[in-house]
Amino acid sequence: MTRTSSAPAVTRISSAPLRAPVAALLAVLLAASGVLLGAGGAQAAGYRYWSFWEGDGKSWAYATQGPSLVRPDDGTVQGFRFAVSEDSADADRPRHAPDFGAICADTPAKGGAKRVALVIDPGTAEDAPAGEKPPALRTACAQVAPDASSAEALASVAKPLRYDSSAMICAISGYPKSGCGEQVSGDGSKKDGSGKDGSGKPSAPEASSAPAADDGGSGGGPSAGLLLGIGAVLLLGVAAVFQARRRR
Repeated sequence: MTRTSSAPAVTRISSAPLRAPVAALLAVLLAASGVLLGAGGAQAAGYRYWSFWEGDGKSWAYATQGPSLVRPDDGTVQGFRFAVSEDSADADRPRHAPDFGAICADTPAKGGAKRVALVIDPGTAEDAPAGEKPPALRTACAQVAPDASSAEALASVAKPLRYDSSAMICAISGYPKSGCGEQVSGDGSKKDGSGKDGSGKPSAPEASSAPAADDGGSGGGPSAGLLLGIGAVLLLGVAAVFQARRRR
């Protein structure tokens, strides 16, 4: 007598029909992430503004306070540079050495006053607003009251000055005629090496007078939120595929 097995037959479901949809889904998700990453890079932009610098005799450092707050000592060297940059780490330095002795050589010390050497660099034609031509770089030795601020020292030799409501310098000696820290689209790349200090090494000073970026980052690449979003989409897509396989 032959016994018949009562065990139920196991039906094997081939995963072959699922391979094509899975591959297609992953291809679509990867393509979408590439588009998003590309869009993040294309949104890189800079700001056109006067940056404020402090010299140590050899190199420049981005000022950590605005010129209206700083009260320089006698013998100080300070610089102002007009350019397009993404943030303080990307900003171009004044194209003149911070040499107090050379700048104030013809201005003798005087009792009841201090001397502040200033480098005023309007930048290049590439950074100028449309229809404007930057004036020549110049230096000046401001002789002002002992308690004068950097802004007061600048005003004594470079009028007229123009400020915005947040006390950011918009124009020095009337340049530029209009605008103040406006955003300028671009690819985030530097045009030349003038953003380096005297040693040739770029620095990343703390932002002070630079306009605040609205994306929370200083680079031109995608933000952390964008990358996390792409990763979440990929994970959800993979989870959906496996859930579909389990139901079959």
